[in-house]
Amino acid sequence: MARIQVLDKHVAELIAAGEVVERPSSVVKELVENAVDAGSSVVTVEIKHGGTSYLRVTDNGCGIAREDVPVAFLRHATSKVRDQEDLEGIGTLGFRGEALAAISAVSRIDVMSCPAGGVIGASLHLEGGVPGPVEEAGCPPGTTMVVRDLFYNTPARLKFMKKDAAEGAAVFSAVQRLALSHPEVRVTFLRDGRQEMQTPGDGQLQSAVYAVLGREFALGFVPVKGSGEEMEVTGFASRPACCRGSRSYQHFFVNGRYVRSPLLTAAVEEAYANQKMVGKFPGCVIHLRTKLNAVDVNVHPTKMEVKFGQERQVFSAVYHAVLSALEGDRVHPGAVLERPRPHDMVTPNQTRLSPPAAPPVRAGGSLPLHDWTRSGRASPAPAAPKAGTPSRVSPPVSVRADQPIPAVPAAPVPIVSPVQAPPAVSGPQERRIQPPAPAESTEKAEPCPAPAPVRQEEPPVEQQPPAQPEASWRVAGEVLNTYIIVEQGDRVLFIDKHAAHERMNFDRMKAQGYDPMAQALLAPAVCRLAPEEHAALLSHLPLLEEFGFQAEEFGPGTLAVRQAPFDVDAEEIEGTLSQIARKLLTTGSADPSAARDEVMHTMACKAAIKGGWHTTPQELERVAREVMEGRVKYCPHGRPVAIELTRKELEKQFRRS
Repeated sequence: MARIQVLDKHVAELIAAGEVVERPSSVVKELVENAVDAGSSVVTVEIKHGGTSYLRVTDNGCGIAREDVPVAFLRHATSKVRDQEDLEGIGTLGFRGEALAAISAVSRIDVMSCPAGGVIGASLHLEGGVPGPVEEAGCPPGTTMVVRDLFYNTPARLKFMKKDAAEGAAVFSAVQRLALSHPEVRVTFLRDGRQEMQTPGDGQLQSAVYAVLGREFALGFVPVKGSGEEMEVTGFASRPACCRGSRSYQHFFVNGRYVRSPLLTAAVEEAYANQKMVGKFPGCVIHLRTKLNAVDVNVHPTKMEVKFGQERQVFSAVYHAVLSALEGDRVHPGAVLERPRPHDMVTPNQTRLSPPAAPPVRAGGSLPLHDWTRSGRASPAPAAPKAGTPSRVSPPVSVRADQPIPAVPAAPVPIVSPVQAPPAVSGPQERRIQPPAPAESTEKAEPCPAPAPVRQEEPPVEQQPPAQPEASWRVAGEVLNTYIIVEQGDRVLFIDKHAAHERMNFDRMKAQGYDPMAQALLAPAVCRLAPEEHAALLSHLPLLEEFGFQAEEFGPGTLAVRQAPFDVDAEEIEGTLSQIARKLLTTGSADPSAARDEVMHTMACKAAIKGGWHTTPQELERVAREVMEGRVKYCPHGRPVAIELTRKELEKQFRRS
């Protein structure tokens, strides 16, 4: 058994640094929180190469005294907590005294600081947590932290860093959250020498929202304000018509601290119940002010999670504040319904479900068999046809090559049963050709009947193979324009036509490839995305081009799309790209084949028929056949496409069993 020993100080510091510093965005978060706690009104963040090689945070706060500069990098050294009682009501963003020590342990740091009203400042260089001598430096009041070569001494952590674009996007998100949490601070963000964001710092949350999230979001928000039970809720929430396809635009702040809280998320989304589209999520910037001792912020090393003492009261306060804001916004509609397409519209590369205008004629003049009892049409059950006589849906009119094409009558054509003879039509050149009987009964053939419609002479009918038995299922109809009802023996199946058709499209794309029918846009579609989504799409522009998208960077967090697939409407381009980006961020970003499948999932969904659309009986039958024959079982997302209800279960509901 190995003996227990005390870890080396350097190893212990590296382990502790891993809890606080995960990536460059973690460094930015800790440094800007210190800047805000120092009373800064101006904070500037600059990064290069995603923040791994160079990261600088400058503020105009109270600064650090010369003698305190080396002490600030010692573990558990802080100016924000003095005794145990201070932990019961933490009002600052930082309080552990571990951030600077953790950052210095895995990087090279240069710090320059000058106290407010000071004449000359102090500078210090640290490498791997080891400080050098403190020197005098000329610098303005405030503090500047320069972090270089992050994780240079921990290669195991360095190899897990993502591309510079992805790491830079994460840093940008951290800076955006700071700007939204403290609108009184003017925040500037520079990446690779280019300014990407600057807030006015006028103390107005709406100004910060406008600068961070853009004009579209600022105009699509309604103000939220409520108070009660020693709580105050302020901020903005998006109108139901402006909801997004993800929760990336939900920002929650508790006493000025950005947090991730399932409780607050549930409270906001509950206020939107029955007002937004399914699959859409509201955006919001919600500030919750409460007593300091009513929330515990010391439950996670990164301070991203909090625990409330009165969760029910918090939920109620946020829910009613958002609901009141939505109910008070009577000018704008509460929801936007998806514009339905015509049922007979078939987009390129989409599986065509509608049958052709005229059924193809087999060799020998006979028509393909079709079971109309499964198509969902109401038609009388035909009698069994005679042996050797092909069954037809309707009598085709065929014309010899030397005969003129007969004119189509204007009057409606009467519906003829598949086994009934067509009505006689008089005409000098019209005659009916009776197919000869088998050889042993040729002599007993009766004379031709009265004249009938013009028919092309048919060759002798060869011995037909025995008819295939009919399938044991039938399409009984459709409910809610979404679910196909199929009856099979003693069970009834409900098929989700969208999920089934989505799987059909995906399987076809996988087998045959995807050759998109793309269309150039008259005006580029400008899509504003979350920083992480923007970075994911920029790193996969060639993949997007394979699927019909032509996009280019159009500023911070913005893409200009100049071409899109025909399956995607212009108003759906931004939501589609956001959906693709989220999939790439989760599973498809590392493996190229997995990334292609993720994009294919989205395109198969866009090309599929939607729930709520009117669908012809032939289309319903085609989808049902794929499911009933076992070729479609699950949609590409893993959801089942059909559920089963047996006769016994149905009779049990009516108390018949």
